[in-house]
Amino acid sequence: MIHIDVTKTLHGAEGIMPLHVKLSIKEGEFVALGGKSGSGKTTLLRILAGLEEAQGKIKVHNTFWLQKNRSLPVQQREIGFVFQDYALFENMSVEKNLLFVNNDKKLAEHLLGLTELSSLKERYPNSLSGGQKQRVSICRALMKKPKILLLDEPLSALDPAMRTKLQNELLVLHKEFGTTSIMVSHDPSEIYRLASRVIMLQNGKIINDGAPKEVLLKTQGSQKFSFEGELLDIKKADVIYIAIVAIGQQLVEVVVSSAEAKNLQIGQSIRLSTKAFAPTLTQN
Repeated sequence: MIHIDVTKTLHGAEGIMPLHVKLSIKEGEFVALGGKSGSGKTTLLRILAGLEEAQGKIKVHNTFWLQKNRSLPVQQREIGFVFQDYALFENMSVEKNLLFVNNDKKLAEHLLGLTELSSLKERYPNSLSGGQKQRVSICRALMKKPKILLLDEPLSALDPAMRTKLQNELLVLHKEFGTTSIMVSHDPSEIYRLASRVIMLQNGKIINDGAPKEVLLKTQGSQKFSFEGELLDIKKADVIYIAIVAIGQQLVEVVVSSAEAKNLQIGQSIRLSTKAFAPTLTQN
């Protein structure tokens, strides 16, 4: 069990923001941290890793990682950290990147086999694709068999097909190694596919905590679906207006009235929803 009760003062674009997070995470859970940029997700991850200072307590099983003025050094925290930018050693082969963390060749071979990297073990990072580099990064994080695996938007720079493939591999590794995984992500489909629990942050505080289906599926009244997106353009077609909306990796066209078109601005965040199969756009 992981018990977290931490506070930290953050200096964001909108001024000073107090981060205060109190929660408990069960062993073996896959927790996703969601919320808008600047809500405190990555800072919380870095506090857990010992990469940033904070006040409060962090207790993992029977060991305090943070208590009052005492903070356990990073190297003594049994964690694996997967960064968005891979952070591989460019002068080492794939296999040596893994063995540098833990000189366990059998484990390295097992991880490379699970992620279909065995044939690339003698290659260097600069000769790998983004997806291959991220697989190496995930394998390296698991070489110490960490109690906690921390993932900071690890797949956000990859194309949709590669993201889906690595999401599946990540879930297999999470289950096989029995780690407690905590991931920062902005992708609802990724969170839904991987996480057993979703914690939403806003302005440094938890505003929602529950199963992915409960937290992510937002419907009101008789609405059949509801998505958040960005308004890219509004075009007039005869007597109607067509709004072009980006939702994730897809663009959709929605018919709007002249009154709606006047109240919408290009580039704003909007919510696309439908009632009785009649889509409507409202400001987010």
